[in-house]
Amino acid sequence: MKKMSLGQKSVLLVIIMVVVMGLVEGVLTYVVFDKTINSEYEKNVTNLAHTVAVSVDGDNIGLLRDKVVEVYESLDKKVGSDMMGTPEFDEYISHYQGIKETPEFKTELKKLQRISEANGVDIYVVYVYPKEKITFYLADGSEIANDPGVYDPLYEVNYAVLDDPSIGYPAYITNTPEYGWLVTAGYPIYDSKGEVVALGLADISMNDIKSKETAFTWLLAGLTLLIAVVLSSIFILLIKQQVVSPINKLSKAALNYYSTEKGHAFSGLNITTGDEIENLSDAMKHMEQDINEYVDNITAITAEKERIGAELNVATQIQADMLPRIFPSFPEKTEFDLYASMDPAKEVGGDFYDFFLIDESHLGLVVADVSGKGVPAALFMVIAKTLIKNRALIGGTPSEILSYANEQLCEGNDAELFVTVWFAILDIKTGKGLAANAGHEHPALKRADGTFELVMYKHSPALATMEGLKFKEHEFELHHGDTLLCYTDGVTEATNKDNVLFGNDRLLEALNKEPNADVYGVVNNVKTAIDEFVAEAPQFDDITMLCIHYN
Repeated sequence: MKKMSLGQKSVLLVIIMVVVMGLVEGVLTYVVFDKTINSEYEKNVTNLAHTVAVSVDGDNIGLLRDKVVEVYESLDKKVGSDMMGTPEFDEYISHYQGIKETPEFKTELKKLQRISEANGVDIYVVYVYPKEKITFYLADGSEIANDPGVYDPLYEVNYAVLDDPSIGYPAYITNTPEYGWLVTAGYPIYDSKGEVVALGLADISMNDIKSKETAFTWLLAGLTLLIAVVLSSIFILLIKQQVVSPINKLSKAALNYYSTEKGHAFSGLNITTGDEIENLSDAMKHMEQDINEYVDNITAITAEKERIGAELNVATQIQADMLPRIFPSFPEKTEFDLYASMDPAKEVGGDFYDFFLIDESHLGLVVADVSGKGVPAALFMVIAKTLIKNRALIGGTPSEILSYANEQLCEGNDAELFVTVWFAILDIKTGKGLAANAGHEHPALKRADGTFELVMYKHSPALATMEGLKFKEHEFELHHGDTLLCYTDGVTEATNKDNVLFGNDRLLEALNKEPNADVYGVVNNVKTAIDEFVAEAPQFDDITMLCIHYN
């Protein structure tokens, strides 16, 4: 659907307002003017009717009325307008000719004619015949007076004056094809006895004033429309200049914002309307400046993040390369099978594992977990791994080796990091070993004919917690077919979306699901169980496992 512009909407709204305003003003003007004119004419015609009533002689009018009634009753007829032009009607009229020649008729007729000529209106007297409720003309003020007793159906509609002639004939306005606009009123005529003998009436034609009223209304409507058109044109020009044009500039600038160099679309606008649109323009300029600064900052941050990401990728690769990843690592050694894995929670981790031959018959095994995550933990891990392996290759017991590493790690440890370590030296010829556990998880051991169980014993403190620590050792022995799994707390503390820990029970369940699996299968079964348990929850900690099967 085609959109309507703000300018078109403004023009349409103004046109509607002008039309509505013109119609309302025209209707109100016509109604008020018409009501005022009608009221004034009704007042004037009532006054004239009163003048007629007090100007004529009530006794003369009563006498004339009695003569008309006498003629009517003697004929015993009801004369109506439908009898006009018939012989009966002509006979009826002839009986009234003598009445017109009476002094009373001539005297009262002259009075009516003077009033009519002085006011330029029709003046007449009607009398009523209550027995039949029929009205008859007595005379009127025109140059050619109607014959006395001529029936006129015009007044037949208002029978209230027949029930009580003393109330007069209230002014009312009619519009008929014969007379046009006419206002009529009557006033009771009293004789000397105080009885109502007739009604004095006056007619004022309103055709001329109604024509002028209509012409005035159309003239006023035309002038109003002309003034409204002129004012509307001025208003539309002002709206276009002060509102539509500035908004179009803002709209164009907004559409061209991303296509202009460095987003300088609003800064070139010069809108000085002195109102909210100018405030909007200033706000858009400030917004543009802030966005440009934000984009520059984001660009710099993105570049820096990409650089750091590239360096972290290199660090990830370096860390991965530091851990032995080729299996079997010692294909010439058939006394054992060994497999290990480390999955960092971030690009680089603090967990590590290591295994190395100290001599031809002794194998060093290390699983460790540095506190914290990320780059600091990874750096601390590199130092700890290097210290433990280098010191072990020189010789000594696990306790001596960890004590040496602890002293070295405590020096300059301003970050207050520490590392838990399970370190063992295994005689691959006899299966006997010596291990030290510095705050690390309990290993899981499966004898050849049994299932996996945790090996529980008292731990020593973690490395780098304080200087001068001594680490306890304990002896162990692997027999033919035994399997030993060492791991970090990232295994048992893996968390699902409900913040439930994987725990030792689920670990043993995963291990014993396929207890006779090879070393790869053991590690993979635990890893699969963790993935299914955690599901879509993010990995919280590094997950490291080392498994050895003694042949």
